Amino acid sequence: MDDVATVPEGRYGRPPTPARRRRAQLALIGLIVAAVAVIAWVGSGVLRDPVQWSPVGYDVKGPDRTDVTFDVTKAPGSTVRCTVVALSSGFAEVGVKTVTIGPAAQRSQRYTVSLATQELAVTGQVSTCEVVSSGS
Repeated sequence: MDDVATVPEGRYGRPPTPARRRRAQLALIGLIVAAVAVIAWVGSGVLRDPVQWSPVGYDVKGPDRTDVTFDVTKAPGSTVRCTVVALSSGFAEVGVKTVTIGPAAQRSQRYTVSLATQELAVTGQVSTCEVVSSGS
């Protein structure tokens, strides 16, 4: 008695030929190479940026002041300049301040900046940060 079940012919399409199998393998290898290239490209961008920042929060103190808290990651010996903005409900800049962040012992630091505003802000954020001196 034969214990091996056989699949009805044509049930799962044509049986793969060696050429079809080879094309499928090449396509899979191509996808893997493309995925590795994208990961490397994204990773190199993170390593290449000399300064990074991320928002932590903001506190609207009233129509004339907003506090913005953010984290900055940079080389410990470098000095960076960050522009912090407060925005109104119509996305207009109602407050702006440029702060200089000097050398520090750690790569990542948390900062809170108090902005004078012309009218009530609904949000505060860091617009840009750039390295002023590398302090090598």
